Amino acid sequence: MRAFKAVVAGAGLAGATAARLLAEKGIRTLVVEKLRHVAGHCHDYRNEAGITIHTYGPHIFHTTDKAVWEFVQRFSSFRNYQHRVLSYAEGQFFTFPINADTINQAFGLTLPVQETAAFLAEQAAKASVPQPPRNFRDAIVAQVGERLYSLFFEHYTRKQWGRDPSLLSDELASRIPVRANRDDRYFADPYQGIPEHGYTAMVEAMLDHPLISVMLGADWFELKEDLDPDLTVYTGLLDRMFDFRHGRLEYRSLDLVFRTLDMERYQPAAVVNYPNDYDWTRITEFKYFLDEKSPRTTICIEYPKPEGEPFYIVPDQNNTERRARYMEEAARLEATGRWLFIGRLAEYRYYNMDQVISAAMKKLAARC
Repeated sequence: MRAFKAVVAGAGLAGATAARLLAEKGIRTLVVEKLRHVAGHCHDYRNEAGITIHTYGPHIFHTTDKAVWEFVQRFSSFRNYQHRVLSYAEGQFFTFPINADTINQAFGLTLPVQETAAFLAEQAAKASVPQPPRNFRDAIVAQVGERLYSLFFEHYTRKQWGRDPSLLSDELASRIPVRANRDDRYFADPYQGIPEHGYTAMVEAMLDHPLISVMLGADWFELKEDLDPDLTVYTGLLDRMFDFRHGRLEYRSLDLVFRTLDMERYQPAAVVNYPNDYDWTRITEFKYFLDEKSPRTTICIEYPKPEGEPFYIVPDQNNTERRARYMEEAARLEATGRWLFIGRLAEYRYYNMDQVISAAMKKLAARC
């Protein structure tokens, strides 16, 4: 297979971006994907009710990076979708993430917006939190205080991650916005939306290039001895690449239960979180994303579990230390100029989709 100067292990967003950028530099590239579809965890399809379903749970594209936004728009037009989430707690729907309206509802107040920041600071000051925060619990309480932490984060985190919030990295809290205004959007990024024809179609367009060949249903690990490219872009599991020699990196998985119902709408927002009640963490109703019209609706109920398809990294101390050892090995391979490690699995990082694309753009620019 020397006909290919580059091989990309994985046809998810990281692999598809890397393959496209390589091909546009005139490099003949083979993409090897163990699944029988492209697009990885952002794969989607239209079901029998005419609704576009996200196979591995909801994916909303958002970014502050104009270069990334311009890149994805080369392969798909986007619906200008502004994501809104509700959280069901104490028998009520709350706007989430926390904003001025959430605070007034949770405390039974009518604070004007200009007093919200001071109120949050007062709540945080009442709590006993070391500075700087040492873990996820500390980082959240330091922002919103004990009441809101207990209402929205404590039990949700236990369900999602299967451990006490004090055992998780404080960096995880940086993904959760807290607002002192009335902005009820989940993301405030200037560029956001959903591909009008779906993520799968967008990734297929990325891979539609005369210098790109794609093998589906093929495991790179079973083929690698027969491949001799100048460059391998690896997007798979970081620990598997090195035969788990430093121990296994831990992931959280999900049982995704899809139901198509004979009703036009099931819930008042695309996503509703359930932080305290029930065994599931959230329910997604997909019709909201592309404003699809159908007399029926499809929902997805998420039940966290410890094993299965790797959805989320687990940012605790043990995994952080193991990751550091594996990344040292990856860096040594990258230093040879023949390897790149890109993506959520290959870097064991909690990436958003735009961050995956950005990482691929930067690494390929430096390499090529």
